[in-house]
Amino acid sequence: MATGVGSTPQLKPNAVGLIPVLFQSITHMAPAAAVAFSIIFATPYAGGSTALAVVLALVACLLVASCIGQLARHLPSAGGFYTYASRSLNPSAGFLVGWGFLLSEPIVAPLLFLIFGNLLDTTLHSTLGTPLGTWWIWSIVAAVIVLGLTYFGVQLSTETGAVLGAFEIVVFLALAITLIVQAGSKNTLQVFTPSLAADTRLGGLSGIAQGMIFGILAFIGFEASIPLAEETKDPRRTIGRAVLLSCLGIGLFYVFTTYAGTVAFGPDKMANFPNAGNGDPWHQLAVQAWGPLWVLVFLAVANSAIANSNAGANAATRVLSVVLGFVTGGPLNAFALLGTVATFITILIYIAGNISCLRLYRREHPEEWNIWLHGVIPVAGTLVFVPPLVAAIGLPPFPSLTAPASFAASIAIAWVVIGVAVLFYLRSNRPQSLQEARQVFGEAPALATQGAPVS
Repeated sequence: MATGVGSTPQLKPNAVGLIPVLFQSITHMAPAAAVAFSIIFATPYAGGSTALAVVLALVACLLVASCIGQLARHLPSAGGFYTYASRSLNPSAGFLVGWGFLLSEPIVAPLLFLIFGNLLDTTLHSTLGTPLGTWWIWSIVAAVIVLGLTYFGVQLSTETGAVLGAFEIVVFLALAITLIVQAGSKNTLQVFTPSLAADTRLGGLSGIAQGMIFGILAFIGFEASIPLAEETKDPRRTIGRAVLLSCLGIGLFYVFTTYAGTVAFGPDKMANFPNAGNGDPWHQLAVQAWGPLWVLVFLAVANSAIANSNAGANAATRVLSVVLGFVTGGPLNAFALLGTVATFITILIYIAGNISCLRLYRREHPEEWNIWLHGVIPVAGTLVFVPPLVAAIGLPPFPSLTAPASFAASIAIAWVVIGVAVLFYLRSNRPQSLQEARQVFGEAPALATQGAPVS
């Protein structure tokens, strides 16, 4: 669930290959935490059809991943979406993309702290009988752990990160297989139709569009390998592959686990899924399926939350999770609000990436123009994001999201408006600042001389 833009302090060309770059994206998606928390917020809207909402989120993100791969062939830069928009559209578009990251990036850590806090709170209550409501203590503990790791400069090696990432994926895959086997005759492909959606308006498509918001939230971070472009071997080819493979692989993982959770819990009851297990429904499923081995699921989610917290978040973002938790009435409400804000902004950034792909090849590389890769896919990728974007705002024909998530679009739109105002100020009073920013985040000269893009 992490995103990023910008360069790393020490870039070593040709330092990493495909596997480390691939796991950079996978681990930043926090797969176990995304399954256990992000996707469950889709169920009050998509109900028993949540798996369909996740499939559509996968399709939308795969289309973006394709565009990223095409952009990376000519712009293999650590600046990522900033560079894509600046070079393909104009510096003003790049500035607004960077402005969007200024809001969405600091949200990542509070989201993961809330997950950790809720996880400990509910687990201790169900196992030791401790009173509920201690989530804020554990959220602070998570923040302190991340702060300590950052302060002492402790970083996981690539190999350790890959092992921990694989652990959480294997645990949830094993649990999903167990749940599907135990479901027996309850297994059904009907969950991949809108007929089981909790919100039945538009034949269930209204609930699916709302559910997609939280499905997309689970995918945020698949593009996290982009900042490694300037230290990756053959970045013009490797970055695109890593982004596409991480999105597809973890996306199928999301679909499989969501299906398993649905048939195990009951498609007709999925609207209440987030309330099961005192707000930790996957703990309940794990206890029912594995008995004492539920602890493996606990460790997988805890690892996912801590290991993927944004260590670069400042002190203000570390307390944001606790403050919003109290203001909104608990960690899950705070998660829904922050997660929807992050998703709204990220969708806009993904759309900018799609448009950048189309514009780059149409204007600067017409000799390479491919109607499918540079025309149909960017347009389709943009259009598929429109329903969840409109649903987040609450515009007809979609109803408003449940509070406090219903306030997220207003917060995000206000941020964009402020960004536009700042942009106009800079263009009028400090026009050189936009060009300076483009030079900072633009394509590195060393990469520009590595030869023609691969075909």
